[in-house]
Amino acid sequence: MRKTFLFLVLVLVGGTTQAQKEDSVFIKKISDEILLNGKAYENLRYLTKQIGGRLSGSSGMVKAEVWGLKTMQESGADKAWMQECMVPHWVRGGKDEAAAYFLQGSTKVVNVNRIQKQLDVLALGNSMGTGKNSITKEVVLVNSFDELELKKDSVKGKIVFYNYKFNPTFINTFLAYGDANKYRGAGPSRAAKYGAAAVIVRSMSHSTDNYPHTGATRYDSAYEKIPAVAIGLQDADWLSNQLQKGTVSVTMKTNGHFLPDTIGHNIIGELKGTEFPHEIITVGGHLDSWDPAEGAHDDGTGVVQTMEILRAFKALGYKPKRTIHFVLFANEENGGRGGAKYAEEAKAKNEKHIFAMESDEGGFTPRGLSLTGTDQQFQKFLQWRNLIAPYGASEFNSGGGGSDIGPLNKTFGTATGSLSPDTQRYFVIHHSRNDVFENVNKRELDLGAVNMAALIYLIDKYGL
Repeated sequence: MRKTFLFLVLVLVGGTTQAQKEDSVFIKKISDEILLNGKAYENLRYLTKQIGGRLSGSSGMVKAEVWGLKTMQESGADKAWMQECMVPHWVRGGKDEAAAYFLQGSTKVVNVNRIQKQLDVLALGNSMGTGKNSITKEVVLVNSFDELELKKDSVKGKIVFYNYKFNPTFINTFLAYGDANKYRGAGPSRAAKYGAAAVIVRSMSHSTDNYPHTGATRYDSAYEKIPAVAIGLQDADWLSNQLQKGTVSVTMKTNGHFLPDTIGHNIIGELKGTEFPHEIITVGGHLDSWDPAEGAHDDGTGVVQTMEILRAFKALGYKPKRTIHFVLFANEENGGRGGAKYAEEAKAKNEKHIFAMESDEGGFTPRGLSLTGTDQQFQKFLQWRNLIAPYGASEFNSGGGGSDIGPLNKTFGTATGSLSPDTQRYFVIHHSRNDVFENVNKRELDLGAVNMAALIYLIDKYGL
């Protein structure tokens, strides 16, 4: 079976040179090592079950950093260290609660029954709470920012409910997320501009369950920082239907607030280059996560895949030509300070970063790899597709990267890339109570590491 598979790999390369044959053989060795002896799944089990959520500034963050450094060393890094950076310390501060009260019957009838329904909500990350007491306000339904402008004179002192839905026609669900998340990010301040007291945002998901999905909001300093929650999809549909029948009020209680910034760390492992040690390749994922669950797919999978590439290279006795940094970034979710610090320190040391790659789209079946670079770099990248395609990543696309390695691209013009797993299940899980170890498939996780390792190997050998 293995001989047959290797033959297919070589056939797909087509007109192979001796070097390409050698590359095919070594990539197969990488795959075998990870699929037979991989530690990623068990590392993820420990990270999620023994440590759990890792919101910046939390005790979980601290525990994860200690574990990350130890595991990086055990995976075979030539050296490993903590890179200090200040991180924001937002805390949820208690249980987020909301209940809707609506009038049964005509609102003109004097003695009507008030019906209550508990809503499943989560405060948006970085949002300010309602204070010591809850607030009870009438709700205004808004399906888009355009509709907000039409209703701007009627939202003062009320709760704006953004019921903007994921677009189901986007096959790549990250396009739906990019389309919808402006309501989470900018929605609270857009509503506060017109005097709204709070906002409810439909969760950034196409799920069929009712779990709310948190995530960061960004306040505009020109307006009041009003409370903001995400609501589960079933409750969002219920609330929308009731508002179309008549008046609805919601009682909301959240406790979110900021504590002073605190110390966090990027965790960095290194394999020193043997021929071009001053040329640096970076591969990584982010160690922090939101707090409703365990941060398994976001981004525990990227973290353990990063360390698995290191472990596999060491197990195979691979000595890279260029220096490779394996980085577990701090504070991706609500500040991006880990990625910014990594680039800042690289600039201060006048380092030469030739490529950076991250895994932050979940640990699902690998479908492709993406790269942002010059036309010449992208054409070289395309030449490797047939070497990697047999392992799952057959789609080679332009536009790879991520928020943690974006600062390297901005600072140095570094080419950036990313693993592109299947997207269909990611936003069922993302930022919700669903993001747990049990929803990660071991084989899919390992195959993602195989494809990432193959690309890192080729760039290390040939450069960009």
